[in-house]
Amino acid sequence: MLKKVLKHKEIHIQPYLEELGFSHPISSLMRPQPIPLNLKVILLGEPILFALLSLLDPEFGDLFKIRAEFTEKTENSPNNRSLFASTLRQIEREKRLLPFSTKALKRLIEYSVRMAEDKEKLSLRLDKCVEVMEEASYYAKKRKANEVSEEDVERALKEKVFRWSLIREELLRLIKEGTLIVEPYGEAIGQAYGLAVIDTGNFSFGKPVRITATAGVGDKGVVSIEREVELAGTIFKKAVLTLSGYLNGKYGRDIPLSLSASISFEQSYSLIEGDSASVAELIALLSAIAEVPVKQNIAFTGSIDQLGNVQPVGGINEKIEGFYEVCKILNVKGEVVIPSRNIRNLQLEEEVVEAVRKGKFAVHAVSTVDEAIEIATGMGAKEFHSRVKKELEKLYRATRRKR
Repeated sequence: MLKKVLKHKEIHIQPYLEELGFSHPISSLMRPQPIPLNLKVILLGEPILFALLSLLDPEFGDLFKIRAEFTEKTENSPNNRSLFASTLRQIEREKRLLPFSTKALKRLIEYSVRMAEDKEKLSLRLDKCVEVMEEASYYAKKRKANEVSEEDVERALKEKVFRWSLIREELLRLIKEGTLIVEPYGEAIGQAYGLAVIDTGNFSFGKPVRITATAGVGDKGVVSIEREVELAGTIFKKAVLTLSGYLNGKYGRDIPLSLSASISFEQSYSLIEGDSASVAELIALLSAIAEVPVKQNIAFTGSIDQLGNVQPVGGINEKIEGFYEVCKILNVKGEVVIPSRNIRNLQLEEEVVEAVRKGKFAVHAVSTVDEAIEIATGMGAKEFHSRVKKELEKLYRATRRKR
């Protein structure tokens, strides 16, 4: 009907059944004159809908020739911050909320930066800001204040997390009682902690993942247990193959690699996707080969390429804060290793920032695997690689003798 109206520029009023191909003698005698129509129609929707309509309807492109894309982020410039604050002021008046103090508006802008996951961007998801503004205004009215303070906004944000964080609290309980094994104490060979993000729809949070690796004589190469039992997504499978490429490039130039190694995400029973645990997997694998222990109070996030460069990942704030919460309940000084290219994405909660200031928590940024190795083991990268190579040579000789 919409296509018909737009093509003929007039509205024909006719019975519904007639549109379906059924006729009635009375309807032909009582048909009104067509109504002239001259208008423009704007369709709003997701890009995938535009693509599907273009693919499935040959006439769609003729009727809707102009396409405009809108972003959910904009530059975090002084001018845009000023415009953003003005928009919040307008929303404040339209919804008849209490006036927001300058510090309260500043906190909302920080929240927007957090949603954008980039210090140099502002999120344009005003609907999320409005939710916080309405709740903060309620708290200010409840205490009979004349304006909304920064503390009211902070309380609204914390209460929202509290309402949505039941799964996180349950996981922390399981970790504290030892059902989920996370033991960030001392050192261990062939074991390292990665960081995953769990998205519950309205709320995302990070949790540590215990990754173990074993290595021995054989020629199967690097085997992912998750991949073997079909609990791995495509990107995860690619990441495991990238580990093999790194090993071949780093250690396989002089002798063939004769190795049977396995990597497992312990106590993980659902599909794993993504490559953000690549650094942790490689650290655990190299530790198992070289028999060099890894510090267990350190968690790693970051993907790698075959040349040993550490690449940025998503959900960096949630991952750091998730490991911080675990270390807090276990009373351990934790550390997190992140890609240096993720520094611009940091917008951590003030509690975590304060813990870093006081030396109770640490965040390290690295650009290469070698830097991560030195933090993980306390050993120089050159010495560590030498140990790995010697052990690989032993495995090669043992494999030849076995044959």
